[in-house]
Amino acid sequence: QVQLAESGGGLVQPGGSLRLSCAASGFSLDYYAIGWFRQAPGKEREGVSCISSDGGSTVYADSVKGRFTISRDNANNTVYLQMNSLKPEDTGVYYCAAGDVLGLLPEYDYWGPGTQVTVSS
Repeated sequence: QVQLAESGGGLVQPGGSLRLSCAASGFSLDYYAIGWFRQAPGKEREGVSCISSDGGSTVYADSVKGRFTISRDNANNTVYLQMNSLKPEDTGVYYCAAGDVLGLLPEYDYWGPGTQVTVSS
């Protein structure tokens, strides 16, 4: 069964850091681009970052450039999102997704259930 599972979310103070993980089971992430998306209450899902299958290309939303870093460890079938200098507006449910096309639009084939990130003092 093809599954993605996010972990690493939680409550953090403004300026803090979190590292999200996206682990795959039932299939190999080697051949897929991976995207991270987030959805805040009452807002549409937005693309945060994505990485190509070989890790050679990355894309970031303007709102997170310089603060977030996406990486992947194909040997462990896992993709990471390091989030630094977190702001209250980064609050939301974060989803990872796997697909054939690299980009920040939600045009991915497989999605995880999401992990909550809350940035608040």
